[in-house]
Amino acid sequence: MLRVDTTPSYDAWQGDTALALHAVRDGIMECEEIVDDTPKIKDTTFNETTRWLIAVRDHRDKAAFAKLFDYFAPRLKAMLSRGQFGAANADDVVQDVMLRVWHKAAQFDPHRAEAGAWIYRMARNRQIDVIRRTPPPSPEDMPEQVSDEPDAVQILALEQEGERLRQALAALSPEQRQLLEQSFFDDLAHSKISAINNLPLGTIKSRIRLGLERLRRELKDLR
Repeated sequence: MLRVDTTPSYDAWQGDTALALHAVRDGIMECEEIVDDTPKIKDTTFNETTRWLIAVRDHRDKAAFAKLFDYFAPRLKAMLSRGQFGAANADDVVQDVMLRVWHKAAQFDPHRAEAGAWIYRMARNRQIDVIRRTPPPSPEDMPEQVSDEPDAVQILALEQEGERLRQALAALSPEQRQLLEQSFFDDLAHSKISAINNLPLGTIKSRIRLGLERLRRELKDLR
């Protein structure tokens, strides 16, 4: 099965023996050097990629197709590789979609959709087909479900941590404990704490900082 490199290029695609033979057989390209002689599209209301696709549609222009391939192949792979679809499947879909772009270019109507929307929709439909045809994993291959519920050891550790925190808070002065509880447990801003306690903001910040330092020492001694 053919693969698209991390940064696919039309030259690499053209150089692949099997795909090149397939392309020559279907008239996609001849065994000759690609010359950048893309016909100029008079209608400049279309974006650049749409003009390339029009050139492929109307003139079977290989240089325009090369530009389409180099532009869309890495973007399609990035889009398709997300989630659990996988890079290998994405490679196959990109190759298939770009071949379809060449063969089905005659169906493209730039007045209904730009080239990007037309190609991305084709890729998305092909991706859905691949997913539908992929058999679901067997029960043996499915990953073991990990419970989010804490076990007995975790519960005991949390209870011990909570008890140490209560003991450390009890060792603080009433003023320090009150400010820390308002700041961390009640989630109040320092300015709000300053207003509640009728104390300057600088005093509030200083006492909270000193209280935290004392709390750290108490917790360290309790370990």
